[in-house]
Amino acid sequence: MRISKSLLLFLACFLFFSCSRPGEKGGEYAASIQIKGSDTIVNLIQVWAEKFVEENPSYNIGVTGGGSGTGFAALINGTCDIAMSSRKIEDKETAQAAEKNVTPVEFIVGLDGLAILINKNNPVDKLTLEQLRDIFMAKITNWKEVGGEDRKIVILSRESNSGTHMFFKEHVLRHNDKNAKEEFAPVSLLMPSSQAIYDEVYQNPNALGYVGMGFINDEVKAVSVAVNENSGYFYPNNDNVIAGKYPISRPLFLYTNGLPRDLVEKFIDYALSDEGQKIVAETDFVPINQKGE
Repeated sequence: MRISKSLLLFLACFLFFSCSRPGEKGGEYAASIQIKGSDTIVNLIQVWAEKFVEENPSYNIGVTGGGSGTGFAALINGTCDIAMSSRKIEDKETAQAAEKNVTPVEFIVGLDGLAILINKNNPVDKLTLEQLRDIFMAKITNWKEVGGEDRKIVILSRESNSGTHMFFKEHVLRHNDKNAKEEFAPVSLLMPSSQAIYDEVYQNPNALGYVGMGFINDEVKAVSVAVNENSGYFYPNNDNVIAGKYPISRPLFLYTNGLPRDLVEKFIDYALSDEGQKIVAETDFVPINQKGE
C-alpha cells in the first residue's frame, strides 16, 4: 500500500504535537525539576511551584510529599533535585550522601511552630513541655490529670520517617539530649500525615496530636504551651515564634545537591524572595524576614 507524501507529513506533525509538552514555543519544557519530602511544607512548596510556573511557563516543577526522610533518600539516590524537610539532615544521611558523591546544601526558607491540637470541645487549653512529654510517653493517660474530663487520652503521632516526628521526639521527649533514648509510647497511633492527625482530632474528643501551625482553625483547638509551670504559656502564632517565646518552634529547610544551578537556583531564589516569603505567611508559616509578613 502506497501512502501519499501529504499523509506522511500530516502523521509526522500529529506525532510531534502529541508528544510535545506545553513549554517554550509550544515544544518541550525548557527545564524540569522534582521536589520531594516533608508533608509539613508540601502545600507551601506547591504554591511556590504554581506561582513560579505561572511567571515562567517554560519550566516544569513536580512536588511530592512522603516525609522528610523520603526527601533525603530521594536526593541521595538522585531521584529529586530538591529535598524539602522540617528537620535538619541527620549524620547518617550525610554519610550516605557522601558515599554517593552527593553534597547536601541547606537553605532555611521559613519557620514553623508545632501546634498541639485537641478537639475543640476539650476544656484543656494549656500544657507544659513536661506534661506533653508524659502524655506522649503514656505516663499521663487520662485528661483529668491535666485539668480535663475523666477520659482516656488518645495519642496521635506522625510516622518515624516524618521530620515532624523526629523534631518532636528530640525536642519534647528527649529535651534535646542526643544521648537520650525516650520514645513515643507503643499505644501511640502512628498517622501517615498531618492531615490525618487533624482529621482524627476533629472527630475524636479524646485525641491529641502535633501538627504545623497551618492546620490551626476554628474547627479544632490548639493549646498554649509553657516550658514549665513557672514560665509563661504561649499560643502557637507568628509573633510568638518570631519572638522565640513559643517553645516548640523549628526552621523549615530545602536541600540541594551542591550549590544550586539553573532552574534549581531560580526556584531557591524565588522561595527566598519577598514574593516567596509573602507566600510563607499566607500559608500560615512564619517568614524568615519581616518583608514576607
